[in-house]
This record gives sequence, C-alpha cells and structure tokens, in this order.
Amino acid sequence: MSLTNAPDPEIRKAVVKQDLENVLHPIVQHTALEKNQMVVTGAQGSTVRDYDGTEYLDAMAGLWCVNIGYGRTELADIAAEQMQQIAYYPHTAMNFPAARLAEQLNNLMGGGYHTYFVNSGSEANEAGFKIARQYQRHEQKPGAFRYKTISRYYSYHGTTLATLAAGGMGDRKGKFEPLGGNEFVHVAAPTCYRCPFGLEYPTCELACVTNMESTIQGEGPDSIAEILIEPIMSGVGIAVPPDEYLPAVAKLCEKYGALLHIDEVINGFGRTGKMFAHQHYGVKPDIMAVAKGIVSAYLPIAATVVKNEVFQSFLGEEAEMRQVMQVNTYGGHPAAAAVAVRNIEIMQEEKLIERSAEMGKYFMDGLKTLLKHPNVGDVRGKGLLLGLELVKDKKTKQQVTSANVGAMVAFARKNGVIIGRSGGGSQYSNTLTFSPPLVITRSEIDRIIDVLDRGLTELGPQMQA
Repeated sequence: MSLTNAPDPEIRKAVVKQDLENVLHPIVQHTALEKNQMVVTGAQGSTVRDYDGTEYLDAMAGLWCVNIGYGRTELADIAAEQMQQIAYYPHTAMNFPAARLAEQLNNLMGGGYHTYFVNSGSEANEAGFKIARQYQRHEQKPGAFRYKTISRYYSYHGTTLATLAAGGMGDRKGKFEPLGGNEFVHVAAPTCYRCPFGLEYPTCELACVTNMESTIQGEGPDSIAEILIEPIMSGVGIAVPPDEYLPAVAKLCEKYGALLHIDEVINGFGRTGKMFAHQHYGVKPDIMAVAKGIVSAYLPIAATVVKNEVFQSFLGEEAEMRQVMQVNTYGGHPAAAAVAVRNIEIMQEEKLIERSAEMGKYFMDGLKTLLKHPNVGDVRGKGLLLGLELVKDKKTKQQVTSANVGAMVAFARKNGVIIGRSGGGSQYSNTLTFSPPLVITRSEIDRIIDVLDRGLTELGPQMQA
C-alpha cells in the first residue's frame, strides 16, 4: 500500500491491522504492538516521521546504522541506475561496484587487505570464523588443531547460532541453547565501571588481559584460531576499554599465533570519531567484520575484510581446494555495492568522521551535566557512540530495574526522542545508549539532553524506591 503525505487515520489503522495479522516482528512483543505502534513513512537527517504526523529525533540511527542520516535520495537514484545496468549476478564473477567498494575498504585500512562480501553483520562475523578456521587448517603445524575463538562475556556479535555462541549475552542466546561444543571460549570483559575483578584502572594492570592469557594457556595455545573483539562493546552499554587494552590483546595474538578478529559492525564508519574504532588504538586486524555504516542501511550489504597474509593462504592450484569454502547468494550485490561506494564518498566529502568526533565531544559534555542526578552512575563513549548508566545508588552502583530503564525510554519517546538501552541481561541492562546519525546538530543534541534531564527529574524517585 502506498501512503500519501496527508495523514489519514483510517489508512494508518488499515496498515496496522494488515501488519498485526501478517508480520512477525523482531525483538518486540506483539501484544505491546497492539497497543502502541509506529508506522514510519518518512525521514530526513536525524528525524523519522510516523504516518500520523508525529516526528521523532532518532538518537539511535535506526539500529546503530544510518550514519549519513535519512533522506539521501541520490542513493535511490544510484541504486536504480545500477539495477538498470545489471541488477544481479553471483559474485563468482566480477562487477564494477563491488570491485570499487573493495578498493575503498582497502584504502581505508591503509592497504594490504582483501574483502569478502555478505549481507549482514552476523554473516560477516560468521564468515570470519570460517575463514579463521580454514586459514589455521592450511597453516597449522602437524598435530595442531586450531579451531577455538576467544570472545568476551557480555559481547554481542550477531544473531546466527554461531555468532550467538561467540557472543557473551546469556539472555540473548538462552532460548537457543545448546549452541555446540567448546569452540567459543569466553573471558572477562573490560567493563571498567563494573570491573569483574573488583579492581580499578590503572592499578588493575589490565587484569582482564591477564585473564585472557590464562585462558589461552588453559585451553592450549595450539587450539586457538582467533581472538574476537568489538573495540567498544556496544550492546552491553558502551564499554570503552583502557587505551592499552586492544594493543595488549593484539600482542597476545602475535605471541600465541592467533588471528585478531575485530568486529566493527557497529563501531565502524565514523561512529566513534575514527573511520574504524580500532584505529584509536594503533592495531591492525587480521580479520574485520563491517556492516551497518558501510551503506548507512540504505541497502543490505556487509563484508569480511582480511589481511593479505590471510588471503595468501587461500591461493593455490584448483585441485588443492584452498579457495574460501564459503558462498553467499547476494554477496557483492551490484546495486548495494554501488550505494555503499557513494555512502562512503559522502562521509568523506562532508567530513562526517571528523564531525562525529566533534559532535561526540559536545554530546558527552551534555551527558556529563546529568551526573548531577543521583541515578546517573556513569557516562562514557567515543565519538557518537555513548552510554549513560542508571543506578539506584552511586556508591554501591546497584542497578535500577529493567522497568525503570523502560520508563526512561518511554518518556523519551513520548517527548519525541528515540533512545536505546543496553541488552546485557540482568547484569548489564541498565544503560541508556545513544548512536545518532553523524549529521546530528548541536540543537538536536541539546534537545536530547533536555529530555533526559526532565526524565531523570520526573522518574528519579521511582528509581530510588
């Protein structure tokens, strides 16, 4: 059904009925949708619009992904032009847009990389697991069998069974378990505000890295294929590690012969004030998963980017069967790749990476003013990836309830602002998250801070009860 620009309550009602009778939505409870819905029919910049005329400032850029903002109609024109030329052919052949996009990614990484295309961040990480294991099979010493991935508790890496297993969010994967054997091994995360060892940085001397090395030794170094890291852990509530953390992990990879697999699905494409978050820390991944901001969600495309040293392991005579044993029907889709190419060009032309750093600092300064509230325990982030942790008591750091967090999210939406919340289950679900389009303005940030200020004032007594 095509909707006109003039809101008609009966048309909206018909769409809601059509949806409820036919669609299975992700994550949200359908009984809640029966009472309260959004029927989004338009968007521009950082604002999305319901068919009933209500406008919302989207402080989450959809699902952490509309980096260049909504309403870029030139991307629709590029997709249409490319589809008229060649809409699709399997990526066993070459096409212009995918080759150009791979070149862009290689240049953004400083050279020395090849790219394998998929459709989503989950698939990008899953392909990374397969590439790491196949690489290790090609390169392993006699008697070694490197197949394990070291990951962190409370991490999130996707929704396939393997990426759920790699992730460390029990509440996310509990209903799908068991998820296999011992191939994904978890270690303590660098959640400094709630250090799992009860220590404080810097006197902790990076106990979380020591824990990781002890685990590698305990599992057997010759069984470890890779270490999987999201530089700034997003789903748990924007956990920013100490500056030395990622370099220390990279040294462990080098020491024990494991590949460094960086998950930039959310962190990447300017989100943290650098093109990629790992660039804050001076490391070079062996494998990198990208999605979301690569195309700002205008079409589905994602990628697994591998260092040339890894790529070389897949070269050989056809009879050797060393090629990547992985296929994706829509990988390297010409229209999606063409849109992604232009998306990255827009980021560079409009200096949106630099803007993310600038606006992120302004946003963080605003969040810091909210520390005056008794229920704001911590604010943290880099660039435009930010979090505000809610507590009952600042001294004990006791978390507020899930209902308290939900009430803040609902208050913001009622006041025209869409914000997110962490998904770390009962232990880490008390952080409000912010990941707005990189085009967000100072006045829009001021509006978000004002809504949060009023919400904390109004709902604070309930949080302390």
